Amino acid sequence: MQRALDCLNNLAQDDWLIGYNSREFNQIAQELYFELTQLSAWRTPPKIILAEREPLRFLASFIAACAANCPVFLCNPDWGTQEWQQVFDLVQPDIIWGVGNRAWKMENGDNYQCPILRLTSTSLGTSRSVQVPNRIMIPTGGSSGQIKFAIHTWETLIASVQGFTEYFQLKQVNSFCVLPLYHVSGLMQFLRSFTTGGKLAIQLFKALESSQILNIKQSEFFISLVPTQLQRLLQNPELTEWLIQFNTVLLGGAPAWNELLEKARFHRIRLSPTYGMTETASQIATLKPDDFLGGKMSSGQILPHVKVTIRNQQDEILNANQIGNITIHAQSLSLGYYPKTRENQDIFQVDDLGFLDDQGYLNIIGRNSDKIITGGENIYPAEIESAIQATQMVADICVIGIPDKHWGQALTAIYIPKQSNTSALKIQTLLKDKLSKFKIPKHWIPQQNLPRNSQGKINRQQLQQIATEFLQNPIT
Repeated sequence: MQRALDCLNNLAQDDWLIGYNSREFNQIAQELYFELTQLSAWRTPPKIILAEREPLRFLASFIAACAANCPVFLCNPDWGTQEWQQVFDLVQPDIIWGVGNRAWKMENGDNYQCPILRLTSTSLGTSRSVQVPNRIMIPTGGSSGQIKFAIHTWETLIASVQGFTEYFQLKQVNSFCVLPLYHVSGLMQFLRSFTTGGKLAIQLFKALESSQILNIKQSEFFISLVPTQLQRLLQNPELTEWLIQFNTVLLGGAPAWNELLEKARFHRIRLSPTYGMTETASQIATLKPDDFLGGKMSSGQILPHVKVTIRNQQDEILNANQIGNITIHAQSLSLGYYPKTRENQDIFQVDDLGFLDDQGYLNIIGRNSDKIITGGENIYPAEIESAIQATQMVADICVIGIPDKHWGQALTAIYIPKQSNTSALKIQTLLKDKLSKFKIPKHWIPQQNLPRNSQGKINRQQLQQIATEFLQNPIT
């Protein structure tokens, strides 16, 4: 397995970065690597917060940190003060790259000065927390909004790359990246290209949406999108035609609704729905484009570096087509959440429910923690949301359960109507032939937007607050 520095040296003369200067990338990475090795020679490798906004510098800094075996924490430069407070308290970094050349005023009144431009011994803090050399911390907030860092290594990330290339039978991976590089979805696109000698095109999604298209041969590239991005591109005929030309359009980050999938299939887009998470270094199951275009509806087959079992509450392995908890065995598993590592690092039981069919395709039913129990009936929001999306009367939808003294929980739909005059009653009427009566939401709360992160994941805590406030003070 090639190390970060080997890959960097192999690409020194290649023009592999599209839209950026490949040699400048190499120069920055080499310079930062040299300075980090100088610092590490006389003390424990410094802990680095990486929040560079500029893609080339972000990636060069990341490779320098990996090559020098420094623990690096990938961060979103757009986090607010409260989120940065969480991060600084947790990490206690020695070096901070990015987030602007300014001081951050923390809640305790202290100013946290960010060393940005030069690395010197005076840039180092007085970190007293756990030391984690050779670790890559990737942020994950899930649906709670509380920032956590999954602990990865170069080895776990490269295991994911190797599983991907073997699954798609590739030697080189060319990626077109419109997702955040600090997130696992963007980072893995970079690593697939960087470690296989492929090309990497990076573009802000806003620029793509305004039809500022980079000149590439799409048939040679993979592009990764989240469902909301795919929806926006399909609203533009020019971008739809552009998307059709791609070798593969990976789709993940959040569940896609049936209407969106059908629209992509109608346009013959080579879509590849995936299932994975930060803790698994991106996808562990992927539906290949030919299966998707042939009408298959699932998250696809399991990648070679992974084994998935479906278990019941007694931890017994279930047979094909039986629904249970998804348990993952993978070489790409994170070691835990910073600063703690898991005791059993070879296995990871997730909150998702699903089943493997007779052909080994993974089907996701929903999250166990999202399960709503109303009148003694178990309901999974994904089914209800899909049915509501199919009415084509909402732009976005999320179904939650709120406490109810009669039913235990009452199904509540929080949605964005496509038209201002769309009535909840009309949507309910369309649902009567599609859902059992107890599955039709009791409360309907229209909103102008729903609290989703950049990957499309919903913040259910915020939805609970929205629902509580709305039902206490209904609009008359």
